[in-house]
Amino acid sequence: MSGLPEDLEALLTEYGRHLRLGRNRSEHTVRAYAGDARSLLEHLVQRSADSGVGEVDLALLRSWLAQQAASGAARTTMARRASSARTFTAWLTYTGRLTVDPGPRLGSAKAHRVLPSVLGKEQARAAMEAAESGAAQHDPMALRDRLIVEMLYATGIRVSELCGLDIEDVDRERRLVRVLGKGNKERSVPFGGPADAALDSWLRHGRSAFATDASGRALLLGRRGGRLDQRQARSVVHEVISAIPGAPDMGPHGFRHTAATHLLEGGADLRVVQEILGHASMATTQLYTHVSIERLKKVHDQAHPRA
Repeated sequence: MSGLPEDLEALLTEYGRHLRLGRNRSEHTVRAYAGDARSLLEHLVQRSADSGVGEVDLALLRSWLAQQAASGAARTTMARRASSARTFTAWLTYTGRLTVDPGPRLGSAKAHRVLPSVLGKEQARAAMEAAESGAAQHDPMALRDRLIVEMLYATGIRVSELCGLDIEDVDRERRLVRVLGKGNKERSVPFGGPADAALDSWLRHGRSAFATDASGRALLLGRRGGRLDQRQARSVVHEVISAIPGAPDMGPHGFRHTAATHLLEGGADLRVVQEILGHASMATTQLYTHVSIERLKKVHDQAHPRA
């Protein structure tokens, strides 16, 4: 039990509906923002049991964030919660619950962006070769797992996008995969010969072993014939990567980071990488230039006699 009075529970229900319908936010984002709003209102009620939503002010927001910080929340979490609070107070103001929006005056520490772990090119090659070796005997499961890692590395798509692919989304002739990304935005991403070979083997020798009447046109299938679950895909990636000596522990998103970094290191234009990854903002893609620079500096420090 949250301890919130009925009017505040009704308010949260309305706010959750607004988040879902308003701006094409993902369900994960909706849950996070709705959870932050609940936490803020619980803090309000704890301060004074008979408080109403009209008493949400700058002092309350700062007190709530201070409580979060004291509980050990990371900088990235604090930054997200401050943004979430501003979204909530803006909605409260828009709907007439507040006369003045305190959100714009709420400061927050900028999130500390941690450079993602990526595979070196030799490590990536070893991972692909390990997956290919496992599929040599045309075992259906191994064929599927090979396609998972090949397609993630070849395209840099998200694991949710991979699992959502239908057979018709893959243009074999032009080696393009049609992806439905965040905000229901569609993009086409190229893939190379090795991924095409893995795809061919899966469609010829693997998929039929799993397919049932319930499979529909899903490209990748689980053991029981349903569309491949994201958790299964993550398990496959972890298993493959764990067998590579010296490789950082990573899941499917690590392949996305790796693909972007290797594209840039190979001379790809930043805007092309942005389009491939489906980033709405160039600032997100620019993170990978920092990854490349850090890797360059590391090699220089190790190799140059006067580093």
